[in-house]
Amino acid sequence: MDICVLLLNDAFDLGMASILDTLATANDLATQSGRTRPGFSIRRVGMRRRIRTHQGLTLMVELGERGPTPDLVLVPAIGAKAPAELGAALLRREVADAGALLRKWSAAGALIGAACTGTFVLAESSLLDGQLATTTWWLAPFFRERFPRVELDDSRMLVKSSRYITAGAALAHLDLALWAVRLRSPELAALAARYLILDRRPSQSAYAIPDHLAHSDPIVEHFEKWAQRHLVERFSIAEAARAIGTSQRTLARRIGHVLGKSPLSYVQDLRVEHAIHLLQTSEEGLEEIAARVGYRNGMTLRTLLRRKTGQSVRGLRTQG
Repeated sequence: MDICVLLLNDAFDLGMASILDTLATANDLATQSGRTRPGFSIRRVGMRRRIRTHQGLTLMVELGERGPTPDLVLVPAIGAKAPAELGAALLRREVADAGALLRKWSAAGALIGAACTGTFVLAESSLLDGQLATTTWWLAPFFRERFPRVELDDSRMLVKSSRYITAGAALAHLDLALWAVRLRSPELAALAARYLILDRRPSQSAYAIPDHLAHSDPIVEHFEKWAQRHLVERFSIAEAARAIGTSQRTLARRIGHVLGKSPLSYVQDLRVEHAIHLLQTSEEGLEEIAARVGYRNGMTLRTLLRRKTGQSVRGLRTQG
């Protein structure tokens, strides 16, 4: 399998290295184990001969437009982490050229994957229009605003849609690389995961911090502040809308458009985040914690924690 790792200027060093090292490790393990032959030809390509990473390293790469069509293209993140910074980066000529190359390769049959802010580069090419995708959780509101034609599910770590695969935040580069290995050999992917001590992380929900979601919508911002101040109280969308000075319909529509969830779901996320903090930093029992985050009994909170994080109360407490 011929894999091109498409590197742009300001490449996120950790993401780039995660993909390259995971693929190289899989090749090495295939040779050492004798179970399967090495299956990857790995090429570092770019739109220019030389790229500079986010940490200032200079790398020589092949010109992607001059090489053959690969079987698989992987786009690591670029180093921009805030909406304004990322928006400016996406306006670079290099990104437009990369989009044209991705469209050409896709038309020729290549599979294309991207992780973290690399999903913005892929979406900028229009290839994700009408497709299901994920992205890094804190930039999900910005992604929805910029690419309304993409169906975003930012709760998931990996999303496969048609001939495209997208991965979530920073370390999801590892999940993306293991997905590529799994195409060649599920056995080799399992071996590489054990060698690198990588656990499966099917969801980003357990890692998301609700009030760190990047956006600039004033109605959503006012709702977030109101929700934090009234976390212990029984939630009422009517009361929230009245306090903010908008209608229930407008509030629900703006929360759904920007955050991709209902107002109640956002409040539940805040309560889960606070409950996890208390589980990991105090000796309080579940019933006490439930009361402190707005629930009448521990069973309701236990069920919500399991649904939102996929983990038990004991497992969450142990992590702290």
